[in-house]
Amino acid sequence: MIKSSVCNVLGIQYPIIQGGMAWISDYSLASAVSNAGGLGVIAAGNAPKDWVVQQIRKTKELTDKPFAVNIMLLSPYSEEIAHAVCEEGVKVVITGAGNPGKYIEMWKNAGIVVIPVVPSVALAKRMARLNVDALIAEGGEAGGHVGEITTMALIPQIVDAVNLPVVAAGGIADGRGMMAAFMLGADAVQVGTRFLVATECTVHSNYKQKVLGAKDTDTEVTGRSTGHPVRLLKNKLSRKFKTLEKENIDPKELDKMGQGTLYKAAIEGDIEFGSIMAGQVAGLINKEQSCKEMIDEMMMELSKIYKTTGENLGLID
Repeated sequence: MIKSSVCNVLGIQYPIIQGGMAWISDYSLASAVSNAGGLGVIAAGNAPKDWVVQQIRKTKELTDKPFAVNIMLLSPYSEEIAHAVCEEGVKVVITGAGNPGKYIEMWKNAGIVVIPVVPSVALAKRMARLNVDALIAEGGEAGGHVGEITTMALIPQIVDAVNLPVVAAGGIADGRGMMAAFMLGADAVQVGTRFLVATECTVHSNYKQKVLGAKDTDTEVTGRSTGHPVRLLKNKLSRKFKTLEKENIDPKELDKMGQGTLYKAAIEGDIEFGSIMAGQVAGLINKEQSCKEMIDEMMMELSKIYKTTGENLGLID
């Protein structure tokens, strides 16, 4: 089986990190993924410190395994949460939407593993200079806020550019995707969209059903004109967004229109005017399972492919 340096760094059994999805990645999902051998992640999003602390403590009640907190650095509460993860003894922090540089020393002194999410080689190099422990390289196939470069093209370029373990994200939901990521030089994978339909995921059932029914062409990216592109499943909201973008509506007005729409979808179940963030891989996902079943299945697929490929190439007797 493939040996992963990321597993050693994080203290986990399998090289699978759960995506940090705002309003979705809570204690229920994070603890289930960690108990199944991956790295569960609590997404702080724009939530206040008290909510995040509550999630951390609930997660600890359900698992004694490592888990992470994903901190969106543009959040108005990011400063408080950056200190809270130290106070609460969190072992891993994943960062996005900003530069974590001013917190690195504090986190390192607290024994925290720091992993920024990056969508480009330039940002990967910048983060590597901050003495972080690994990088999550996220391709444009991912759900939610995305960059331009695809996972297939991005991973090997970042692997070549930095001397750090690289986690591949975007378009990965099974053992085949994992094997492809490892062949590109990744040390682990991040999986988001598949965990949306986990039994332990508390996202609204309407959201889950929309993912389960998705086809390969059912996602699109809105908000490129605002500088904050988002991949989501097509619905009335996405069509309205696309129409207004073609009419050159003020990007600030578009940003306002998008505010609160993920909450509408994830919590209230509005699948017409809510933002149903999901990756292009949604078309592969057609069944609800527990996190353990998902991870076990991915690892069995990976093992089978690894063995078969090795035999075909003459690498394994």
